[in-house]
Amino acid sequence: MEPPAPRRRVTIVDVARHAQVSTTAVSKVLRNAYGASPEMRAKVRRAIDELGYRPHAGARGLRGQTYTIGVMLPDIRNPFFPEILDGITGVLEDTEYQVLLGPGCNGEQAEAQVTEAMIDRGMDGIVLVAPVSSRARLEQVASTVPTVVIGRHGTSPLYDTVVDDDVEGASLVVGHLAGLGHRRIAHIEHHETDPARLAEMPNARRADGYRQAMRAHGLEEWTDVVSTSYTQEGGYEGAKRLLTRRHRPTAVFAGADIVAMGVLEAVAEAGLAVPGDISVAGYDNTTFAALGPISLTSVDQAGHEMGRSAVRLLLGRIADRHRPSDRVVLSPTLVPRRTTAPA
Repeated sequence: MEPPAPRRRVTIVDVARHAQVSTTAVSKVLRNAYGASPEMRAKVRRAIDELGYRPHAGARGLRGQTYTIGVMLPDIRNPFFPEILDGITGVLEDTEYQVLLGPGCNGEQAEAQVTEAMIDRGMDGIVLVAPVSSRARLEQVASTVPTVVIGRHGTSPLYDTVVDDDVEGASLVVGHLAGLGHRRIAHIEHHETDPARLAEMPNARRADGYRQAMRAHGLEEWTDVVSTSYTQEGGYEGAKRLLTRRHRPTAVFAGADIVAMGVLEAVAEAGLAVPGDISVAGYDNTTFAALGPISLTSVDQAGHEMGRSAVRLLLGRIADRHRPSDRVVLSPTLVPRRTTAPA
């Protein structure tokens, strides 16, 4: 038995015939252009729904726009990044734009492959979330396609940026713990050696904020930083090191909620209780932080608003490639929960 012949793709001509209007009218409706009456728009939209018409992305790309936006996420396992994605898709919900994801895998080579693939496929704009690539590389991308960078504190005339005040966020955590009577407050950071990334990445800013806050509260002698990675495994490894200290910390500030998950695992494995023996705080206020059995104290850096701000900036840059670059800085808030208590 021969396989059925592939179904012919519905074209703009089919839509025009079905709606009994011209192809020019259909094109105007698809482009949301001036000159199409409400009645005509309704007829065309009805024909599109009845025929199941979908614009051909390749053909649209030849005309200069594909209505696709690429989003590069550094680590798809980190539960904070879907918060940003929700903000992005929320703004685009009533538009023709579609979001396509690419994993950057926390490496410059992987990021380059993802961004080049997005550029090659004619995406109208790109959102890069916490990229580790050099400034020169980011500017090379932005000179080719409208670009917004989330989570890098450096600025550029070629791309827009959205960041959290990470220094302030770290200060909120230390202030909260110090207010509970903790003195031996340790921090688990993401290991970084590149000077440019140390100046711009949020993990480095949070570590700086922790050190500054410890000094401000007269606790500099108890400053204790362990460098691992912003992963659950990194949090577990960092906590294991801290728990073997001669003067074990009474509180741990994990640089991200995913890190705090590893800390909680290591503390439980050591037979200790949270917060009875050791308080734990994270950063990101991810959805699992609010789950009853976890109830993790965390810093809310407004992931949804980050995504919303980024896509608004991107749509503006798509419309006007030559406008001055913009920078949005969001103010974090602390959300105390049951993993922190008096020392």
